[in-house]
Amino acid sequence: MLKSIVETGYTSPTPIQAQAIPIVAEGRDVMGAAQTGTGKTAAFTVPILHRLMPMANSSASPARHPVRALILTPTRELADQVYESVKRYSLHTPLRSAVVFGGVDIGPQKEALRRGCEVLVATPGRLLDHVEQKNVNLSQVGILVLDEADRMLDMGFLPDLERIIRLLPPQRQGLLFSATFSNEIRKLGRSYLNQPVEIEVAARNATADTVTQIAYQMTGEAKRAAVVHLVKSRGLKQVIVFSNTKIGTARLARQLERDGVKAESIHGDKSQADRMKALEAFKAGELEVLVATDVAARGLDVAGVPCVINYDLPYNAEDYVHRIGRTGRAGASGEAIALFTPEEERYLLDIEKLIKRQVPRGKLEIPAELLAASHGRGGERGSSREGREGREGREGRDNREGRDSGRDNRRAPRQPVDDFFYKPYVPAASSAAAEPDAPRSPSTGKRQLAVLLGGSRKPD
Repeated sequence: MLKSIVETGYTSPTPIQAQAIPIVAEGRDVMGAAQTGTGKTAAFTVPILHRLMPMANSSASPARHPVRALILTPTRELADQVYESVKRYSLHTPLRSAVVFGGVDIGPQKEALRRGCEVLVATPGRLLDHVEQKNVNLSQVGILVLDEADRMLDMGFLPDLERIIRLLPPQRQGLLFSATFSNEIRKLGRSYLNQPVEIEVAARNATADTVTQIAYQMTGEAKRAAVVHLVKSRGLKQVIVFSNTKIGTARLARQLERDGVKAESIHGDKSQADRMKALEAFKAGELEVLVATDVAARGLDVAGVPCVINYDLPYNAEDYVHRIGRTGRAGASGEAIALFTPEEERYLLDIEKLIKRQVPRGKLEIPAELLAASHGRGGERGSSREGREGREGREGRDNREGRDSGRDNRRAPRQPVDDFFYKPYVPAASSAAAEPDAPRSPSTGKRQLAVLLGGSRKPD
């Protein structure tokens, strides 16, 4: 394991690692809160693997590799990244690992579980699918990890978590890690954990000192031109742009492509294969911009992201902390830019209240030709309007994704209507003369079915 850690590039532990690793290695429960980009994942994966090493077995038999550590994450992308971390640190050990999440074929996951694994990384929904199909046995799990626990509960995973926890042995170690903790999360964590040690290496909802923040006020139509100008004028690569809605994310990426910016989008309506393809292209530096929703980018760990742009300000101020945590990671410098309209300023005030510091305001000079192109193509006028249509924050559950159809809700132009169709019906004179009034039947005025069907009623 030490060889793997050295190969990763660590020379000294980060604050969260220095505090958490010894406690986790002792087998005690932990609630850890740290800013994103501080090595939080290694703070629990390294000591977990250390604890499992005495039980490592080089046998090929699946029975020798039962699931002993279960790591739950809220999103597919985060599950995949935690899994890569586990694989990296366990490279030179006999320990096996696997990852299961929704949105992809379940067959290869079943095969991986059949071969056996000591460490299983999973999203709650897909894990329960495997449990119901009897593909996995959790009776020997000795360590449970809830990563990004605040987001997991925000997304409505509590019922699934309770079902999963009931399947685990009562005697187990529990670890709960997150970038931020609300009071509700602390209370819930104490109900899952046994006398946990609380570790908080930074003030709640604090932003990293390595991230420079600035906000530019502008009209909604100018936002896209601002993104193009910032990327092109600074020669930026690997910029993450956040949008509040899935439909807005997809639309913005398409428009940036037309503006000459290499861009892709990730959101819940995309297939897992497309999302992973976009992430790989972004990590490889093939994209200038990755447009993302909050949930799709949760846990995204890409070294060297120079800038994060809030195209839409988040409705939940805590999401701002998570967003700008994508840059300035591991001590590197970064920049967080917020674009806001006068109507969105109240969200910025909420953010400043949460982080207990003012975000400097600036004035962005956008070339006239970019503004003209933005207006000429309809701009992104839907940005703020789409934001008001409802928060996309609960996108992450596998069985809840794909509700946004992505269709354009603009109405087609109405055709003029002839005034004739507004006049009341008046029988023609010839028809009225030819049909004298018949005496009304004393029976009810209910229509006869035979008449409606074109038949005739026989006399009684």
